[in-house]
Amino acid sequence: MEVLKIKNLKKYYGSNNNITKALNNISFTVDNNEFVAIMGASGSGKTTLLNTISTIDSVTSGNIIINGIDITTLTEEELSDFRKENLGFVFQDFNLLDTLTIRENISLSLIINKEDKSKIDDLVLNISKKLGISDVLDKYPYEVSGGQKQRCASARALINNPKLILADEPTGALDSKNARVLLETFKEMNEELNATILMVTHDAYSASYAKRVLFIKDGKIFNEIVKGKKKRDEFYDEIIDVLTLLGGEIEKC
Repeated sequence: MEVLKIKNLKKYYGSNNNITKALNNISFTVDNNEFVAIMGASGSGKTTLLNTISTIDSVTSGNIIINGIDITTLTEEELSDFRKENLGFVFQDFNLLDTLTIRENISLSLIINKEDKSKIDDLVLNISKKLGISDVLDKYPYEVSGGQKQRCASARALINNPKLILADEPTGALDSKNARVLLETFKEMNEELNATILMVTHDAYSASYAKRVLFIKDGKIFNEIVKGKKKRDEFYDEIIDVLTLLGGEIEKC
């Protein structure tokens, strides 16, 4: 079952003779319970693609269909409701509020939506146990590690049971140890909690945790590889091979 369908997506900037084709007729799908990474050099269009899917940016033409709804046809008010009900976000810089506890950060969207308090408590405790942060729920973000902050961000993204989780360079602000912890968390979210994840990254090591990798160059799909039954280190080597063909920066573990 398709959770995400991108159809002939175009995003152009500028006008007349000075047009930049950030996305140039891209099409692909993401199925339920997939973990897909998007890679490409700076300026390739990967961030623009994530921004259009997350409804941060509009498209020039084409369709973005999430859970059967074409979000390119929605009004701003409808998009706001759609984001709350269907999308989860994990950002590079965590986006946690330092004045709130970990528990309050995770439950914030539920509180805003006026969910029943007893239900909120149960949901927060359940997801925090699954992500291994139940022992820090009453601490503040500045009192926990970077890995625990990202697990908090992941819990917040999962708490509403979204159809699609969008991750933008989620390991960018982490050291190697905490980056590995977060990627293992994503793997658990995907395999054990059935989360569907679309992650933008420039890091081959991060991408090797995904089940499939899409490579973008000059606003187009350049290549696609599937992990299948390969071991992660084998998949990593295959990613490096494609990046070599792709050109641009290559970040190795």
